[in-house]
Amino acid sequence: MTVSTTDSLLQRLGWDDGWEAAFAEHRDAGRTPARVAVQHRGAYDLLTEAGELRAPATARLAREETLPAVGDWVAVDAGRGFVDAVLPRRTAISRKEVFTSAREQVLAANVDVAFLVQALPRDFNTRRLERYLAMAWESGSQPVVVLTKTDLVDDVEPWLADVEATTLGACPVVALSALTGEHVDEIRTFLDGNRTAVLLGSSGVGKSTLVNTLAGRELLETNEVRKGDHRGRHTTTHRELLLLPGGGVILDTPGMRELHLWEGDLEQTFGDVEQVAAECRFSDCGHDREPGCAVRAGLADGTLSAERWQSYVKLQRELAALELRRNHLLRTERLREYKIRARANRRKRRK
Repeated sequence: MTVSTTDSLLQRLGWDDGWEAAFAEHRDAGRTPARVAVQHRGAYDLLTEAGELRAPATARLAREETLPAVGDWVAVDAGRGFVDAVLPRRTAISRKEVFTSAREQVLAANVDVAFLVQALPRDFNTRRLERYLAMAWESGSQPVVVLTKTDLVDDVEPWLADVEATTLGACPVVALSALTGEHVDEIRTFLDGNRTAVLLGSSGVGKSTLVNTLAGRELLETNEVRKGDHRGRHTTTHRELLLLPGGGVILDTPGMRELHLWEGDLEQTFGDVEQVAAECRFSDCGHDREPGCAVRAGLADGTLSAERWQSYVKLQRELAALELRRNHLLRTERLREYKIRARANRRKRRK
């Protein structure tokens, strides 16, 4: 990763008056602002006004579980060579960490735009898109659906219609081909004003190829697509913040085989479903056997898609189950802390 240093490098990385105000106390303490570009095991690649720097975080941040993520703005103690503070995030795209019961994994911090990438024709999946939309809306960033590899389909309109039915027209859609360059320039408009975007999607959908096309050179390694199914092979192995020559910052991420929500905005994602449910006779309708259930009526006459309703219910149950686990872990942790304090107090009394 190489970035040329200019007098306005921080501004090109997204630094503004708001970040300057949030950093004031750290600047007074002699700290240097930096943005996290890559997270390694035990250290971070940082972009500063003076160029690149690798530094670990202080033990205090680890104890407080406030370690930085890619995209974070941090305060660096240059003399000691440590990251010792993380500025409050404006946005955070998170998922439930794989193989854990209830732990958050921040995929990208302080991003303005979330490009939700699916490749045509075989990677396209509306149920998966709903899941990504719920995550993006909850994060506070602007979701943009990006359909890649349009050169592999004869007519893109049916795919666009499916996206429209899924997004309810609430977010922009770009259908492009990085191979031919068609409509790639539409992506650049979302990066105007030194905005930060993240690419989210499955392996092989063309995220790295799109980054290279936007950069005008090969910043990221790519592999040939498989002849059998036109899918690319997974190449990105870590999240990385990249400064584009034409302006804007883009964060490439490894492909996700599955996405477990940490939080999700189902109200925004399933506005049509919630509107139908609001018409039920009873406000606490379980949509099972209650009389005057608008949901069951909509499913019966086809005005409400059964697949979309089932997806909504599945995500509701998933988030509710996660909330129960999180509350249980919180209660367990508080009980453990209480016992530690109680033992310490007993020792003091004995003395």
